[in-house]
Amino acid sequence: MGKNWAIAIGINQYDNLQPLSYAKRDAAAMRDYFLNEAGFEQVYYFAEDAPNIEQTYGPPFQPLPTFAKLDRFLDVRFEQPFLHPGDNFWFFFAGHGKRHRDRDYLMPSDVNPRNIEGTAIPLHYVTERLRRCGADNVILLLDACRNEGDRDGEGIGIETQQGVVTLFACSPNERSYEIDELQQGAFTHALLQGLRIQGEGNCATVERLYQHLRYQVPELNRRYQKPRQTPYTIAEPATKLHLILLPKQATLADVTILKNDALEAEAEQDWELAEQLWTRVLIVLPGDQQAIKAIKRVAIRSATASSRVTPAEPVPASSRSTSDPTKTSSPVIAAPPKPAPAIPTFEFDIIKVNAQGQQISKQRGQAQYFTEDLGSGVILEMVSIPGGEFQMGSPDREGGNDERPQHSVIVKPFLMGKYLATQVQWKAVAGLPKVNRDLEPDPAYFKGGSRPVEQISWYEAVEFCARLSKQTGHEYRLPSEAEWEYACRAGTMTPFCFGETIVTNLANYNGNYLYASEPKGKYREHTTEVGSFSPNAFGLYDMHGNVREWCLDHWHDNYEEAPSDGSAWVTGGNSDLRLLRGGLWNFNPGYCRSANRSRNTLDSSYYYIGFRVVCGSA
Repeated sequence: MGKNWAIAIGINQYDNLQPLSYAKRDAAAMRDYFLNEAGFEQVYYFAEDAPNIEQTYGPPFQPLPTFAKLDRFLDVRFEQPFLHPGDNFWFFFAGHGKRHRDRDYLMPSDVNPRNIEGTAIPLHYVTERLRRCGADNVILLLDACRNEGDRDGEGIGIETQQGVVTLFACSPNERSYEIDELQQGAFTHALLQGLRIQGEGNCATVERLYQHLRYQVPELNRRYQKPRQTPYTIAEPATKLHLILLPKQATLADVTILKNDALEAEAEQDWELAEQLWTRVLIVLPGDQQAIKAIKRVAIRSATASSRVTPAEPVPASSRSTSDPTKTSSPVIAAPPKPAPAIPTFEFDIIKVNAQGQQISKQRGQAQYFTEDLGSGVILEMVSIPGGEFQMGSPDREGGNDERPQHSVIVKPFLMGKYLATQVQWKAVAGLPKVNRDLEPDPAYFKGGSRPVEQISWYEAVEFCARLSKQTGHEYRLPSEAEWEYACRAGTMTPFCFGETIVTNLANYNGNYLYASEPKGKYREHTTEVGSFSPNAFGLYDMHGNVREWCLDHWHDNYEEAPSDGSAWVTGGNSDLRLLRGGLWNFNPGYCRSANRSRNTLDSSYYYIGFRVVCGSA
């Protein structure tokens, strides 16, 4: 099991800045969690009244959060490695931070605001020192955006820290807030909440912890009437988003993603990263033979390649201060950062519209995916959907009573079909050996290989998944209703993933009808080829319109006592009726909303009913 060490710093009282109320309390809470709940081997705690740190040589060290003390500790403690690959080092800071001359700075208690460069701690210097500890994973948790009773970051977080995971309490130029009712900062409260989640929906990986913070912190601020605060993360390289922070809570799906990242690193001949990733696999699954063989393979290939690598030239360590020419620091060997391995991704445009249907933004998005070969040139593309928490259902002003009560659901990561199942995919799978029932190879009313297959019953969709699973060795199934809505919303809370309304250049529905104040659109009177319109922010196409999609769940008249873990609701309700989600080509836009629900009997097969698959293990 890898070791975990940490530093926790909390500063309430500043000599030359406004005091804070709960920064020290936040750092103490993180220290207690690290030691008492997470079982960390060592935590260095810096605060005004922190107990001394015992040293092997010399007198006890007084961990005051001053410039001299922090600078000295970072300089001396991290001069030589003391951890190993597979270990983690965590750094938590609660206090003031400042963006100054294109650099991010953490403000010690005695900082001089008129001499930032000489009396504040550059974040890049903190990172450089922490990376010397020997651990291959460094995690920065920075609530350094506090000022004037709030937490005013003045842009901190713009500067990328190489080779580490950084979770910021708020986006650049936002403030982070302290909540009197909780006697904590909103970020720290949500962070501890996420780290403590057990079982389904836990935050074992960086990606899931980030998704938790992205939802919970704004929700806390809304609840306690604070302005919006949006945490964000920077992972360098990108594979560190999949870093398993809490091995005991990791799932097999988490490990599978790590293994895929490791194989990608090998393909890119990034031997150092590949070894790190396979080591992480072994920490979660001791004795995993694939990982053991891979580490031996990587060691051999790395040794073979090393004879062709020119050693990096020694370069000076990044200075702690750019204004004091008398201050020096020891040289380090700094190799240039390696590029992130080529994880399979695709890019797309993310479109947003207002209530008038006018485009108000267009951004580039990116998603990871893998491809399943169905034979004869037919493929199935599966998109990686990050885990997270969301509000399922509709508020009072939207939808019907069957979409209420709106409730919080935690969803684990999964993979979902990039497109609705197409007719060419259906034909390929229908040709595979029967599992439980026969399948008609060409059932669709509107013909076309790239069009969605329709006139499919729930039984037939389940048979499709069973045959696909047996053929590939991967667990394919229909989505739960919660997974479907989470994937459709893709982080949004508006009626549609595109915004307050929808228009017919974004989806296929009956454009003779309106939802909000948008103009009338087209009524195409048939299905359209998958991928004809823009996807949502997760990279999924046709989540609004074209054909309805089967889900696993029984029909329930409302969400009273609905599961909160993203699982299919297959107890109670009416088992003779199954859930249908998504819009359809011949109905009005209200039926295309993210929260809209419908149902039909298990043997119903109409020309507006299709499906898409999800994968629980890839």
